[in-house]
Amino acid sequence: MFIARRSLVAATALPSVSFAQSVWPAQPVRFITPFAPGGGVDTLVRLYCAKLASLTGQSFVVENRPGAGGNIGMLAIARAPADGTVIGLGSVSSLAISPTLRADIPFDVENDFTYIAGLWQLPNLLIINNDIPARTMPELIALIRGNPGKYTFASPGSGTTVHLSGEMFKQSAGLDMLHVPYRGGAAAQIDVMAGRVHMIFDNIPQSLATARDGKARAMAVTSLARSPHAPEIPAMSEFLPGFDITSWGSVIGPAGLPAPVVARLAALTRAVLESPDFVARLAENGASAWVKSPEDLVAFRRANEAQLAPVIRASGARIE
Repeated sequence: MFIARRSLVAATALPSVSFAQSVWPAQPVRFITPFAPGGGVDTLVRLYCAKLASLTGQSFVVENRPGAGGNIGMLAIARAPADGTVIGLGSVSSLAISPTLRADIPFDVENDFTYIAGLWQLPNLLIINNDIPARTMPELIALIRGNPGKYTFASPGSGTTVHLSGEMFKQSAGLDMLHVPYRGGAAAQIDVMAGRVHMIFDNIPQSLATARDGKARAMAVTSLARSPHAPEIPAMSEFLPGFDITSWGSVIGPAGLPAPVVARLAALTRAVLESPDFVARLAENGASAWVKSPEDLVAFRRANEAQLAPVIRASGARIE
């Protein structure tokens, strides 16, 4: 294990690498995630931590802290000691949506965290009930526009990327549609298939499986470009220029993490994202590796919050 560790440092060394950086982590590291155990995100977090452990010879222990829309886990990261013993998962919901959506957010996304690296991006996929007489996005837009107030879109809850994808669609195309929130994505998809609600912008693994089983019709992905996991399906931006909304995950820590730790962890994360087995597991979940430097991640988060804020406000979604 010592040989592998030296090899990684040599391969990823940067001009600023110091001795302190090369020996981090010197003890087990807690990785806090604001999501419950057992889901797709939890699976990827555990795989990421296992890869870090294999590269460093040190334990990375996943600690699930769900609740309060992610606030519990995020607050635990923000309040952790800034010594490299605690890091965690930052997501679009906590870092780009919550500042506008939630009045009760107990942390400052600008000042309470250290931004370290990107992990993955995951688009949503619009699927519609098979009985809807539209085979292309231009046909669907024309159909909805010609029948104001008739068509509905489902989501697993207000303020999710699934909900905001529908709101962005409404606003970008100038459509009159009704949002129908559910308690979860599975129930929403069942009602789309049954025709009780007309469509949903759901995470691509679930929605793509539904479409490929012939239970609904796939129309477009919400990422700026087509998904490599379903290149035959167009991107919404091909019809509505600039349309872009994705879920994303990142590595963050409490504010004030030492620069050598940040540089070391960013380099380790890049090594994980370039490993074929991790990339394959991402693909199984419809996600793609998302390489971002600390500086790029900070800039992206700010831009993403600014992009989503007017969509959230126009939707009327607000958690007091």
